[in-house]
Amino acid sequence: MSTNNLLEVKNLKQYFPIKGGIFGRTVNHVKAVDDISFAIKEGETVSIVGESGCGKSTTGRAILRLDEPYSGEITFQGENLLDLRKKDMRSKRKDLQMIFQDPYASLNPRQTVYQILEEAMEIQNIAPKAERRQKIADILQTVGIGAHQIDRHPHEFSGGQRQRIGIARALCVNPKLIVCDEAVSALDVSVQAQVLNLLKKLQKEFQLTYLFISHDLGVVRHISDRVIVMYLGKIVEIADKKSLFETPQHPYTYALLSAIPSTDIDVKKERIILKGDVPSPIDPPTGCRFYSRCPFAFDRCKNEAPELHQVSEGQQSACHLVEKGMMDYANYKAE
Repeated sequence: MSTNNLLEVKNLKQYFPIKGGIFGRTVNHVKAVDDISFAIKEGETVSIVGESGCGKSTTGRAILRLDEPYSGEITFQGENLLDLRKKDMRSKRKDLQMIFQDPYASLNPRQTVYQILEEAMEIQNIAPKAERRQKIADILQTVGIGAHQIDRHPHEFSGGQRQRIGIARALCVNPKLIVCDEAVSALDVSVQAQVLNLLKKLQKEFQLTYLFISHDLGVVRHISDRVIVMYLGKIVEIADKKSLFETPQHPYTYALLSAIPSTDIDVKKERIILKGDVPSPIDPPTGCRFYSRCPFAFDRCKNEAPELHQVSEGQQSACHLVEKGMMDYANYKAE
């Protein structure tokens, strides 16, 4: 990986223990994230997409050490975050912030907006106390909340306004990287567009870098520079936005894209319906994890786990069919 990357994730695993027996010993693990690697350059937006349970939110939480990773390396500005003590990691979090999915649950209902933002600034020692109220008022105006609402409580705001307050809380400590965990999924569609445009505007204004986690490919297409596709704890494809949406190189990505509704009534899209259930992350398949649901699978897929292969500049795919010219889905016949 390049030294020009702001964040590098290498061989990250996040296993959650399963306890059993009268002594409560660990009998197995839920392999929520299983040996993934990727990098994010300064100033870009990288999105992680996939079905619920694929490990995308777990990845975001592991990077910020909200959940302690099982193993791997998370390097931020050349420093491995997993080597830091908890005290040092707490200080580092002023550079690493998160916008949570639920704007109703992520804000303390007992505190005013000023108290919520001032608490974050106090923990990270941002600005003298006498100057914080004005700084908070300025940040609120930047995200579209009037300064006159600074002493109101979260219940006095709409869902979209609450998410703007969550964005303001992340901004008030001057971060470099923000993990947006399904940041617009709980909002109405019209409000989603407003918040996405706000995030893009703030990125330019404050030179921010985003790790954007979402299941909505329409949202991802609007905001991303590059996209990571995950399935059952593994990365199956990494590509720049244009390549991913125009020439997907993994059957799972192709199936996800086929599910996007079309606004053109004259265009009939070929929909790929994935059959069967997602395998258990406790005992995932030994070969390709998508094997049991893939309409193009063959014997090698069942027995051999594919690695990420370079398909073209900026595009990688973990699929054995890469060697077989798998872009021609319609004419491919399994061996």
